[in-house]
Amino acid sequence: MSGLSKNKIKWIRSLQLKKFRDELGLFIVEGEKMVIEAIELCPERIESIYFIEGTINIPKGFQHTAVSEKELDQISSLKTPNKALAVIRKHTQALLSVPPGLILALDGVQDPGNMGTILRIADWFGIENVICSENTVDCFNPKVVQSTMGAIFRVNTEYCNLSKWLRQVNKPVYGALLEGEDVYNSSLKDDAVLLMGNEGKGISDELISLISHPIMIPRFGKAESLNVSIAAGILVSEFKRR
Repeated sequence: MSGLSKNKIKWIRSLQLKKFRDELGLFIVEGEKMVIEAIELCPERIESIYFIEGTINIPKGFQHTAVSEKELDQISSLKTPNKALAVIRKHTQALLSVPPGLILALDGVQDPGNMGTILRIADWFGIENVICSENTVDCFNPKVVQSTMGAIFRVNTEYCNLSKWLRQVNKPVYGALLEGEDVYNSSLKDDAVLLMGNEGKGISDELISLISHPIMIPRFGKAESLNVSIAAGILVSEFKRR
């Protein structure tokens, strides 16, 4: 067991902050399952792996370090560290053109748990691209990464000026609005954009004018609102069901 230097611990911990993730082009994943998935899905992007000896088998060719539970606790962002942690090079595929199929667009989604769940929804329903406004939470935030349950490796997530991007889209733009058309009675296109808004404020005024098809999920009970990730799941399911 070679252990970690204080500088290495400080370097890994710095990746919990967006500033350093952006500067270094790296992020962290934690847990045996996530690390194994990274080895299987993006081996070329793995910078280094840190693990409790005897917990996972590291294939040859990967830089890895066996650490103590105390050391893992020092570099982990979790309250209860989970045996393994990997540092991975960030990768987003810039969209040179608007790809075909259903695209999810997120306007100011702030909660890491919601963001992670939305990426899992995209992964489940085969949505390859999620486009985010610049004020949407960073998809490489450790809390987002953990809640994606591996979707972070399979869904391309891009950040841009969403207003500018939507103006160049030559396909229907569906927006989740309270005053929209009942989604169960709407004509939904396969090749479209589905725009979801901020948890509290909804879709920003600047983008509402770019929505060609306002839609809503009808309320049958007395709840005031739906969580944005739950709403996204219901709407995406309806698109795919058609």
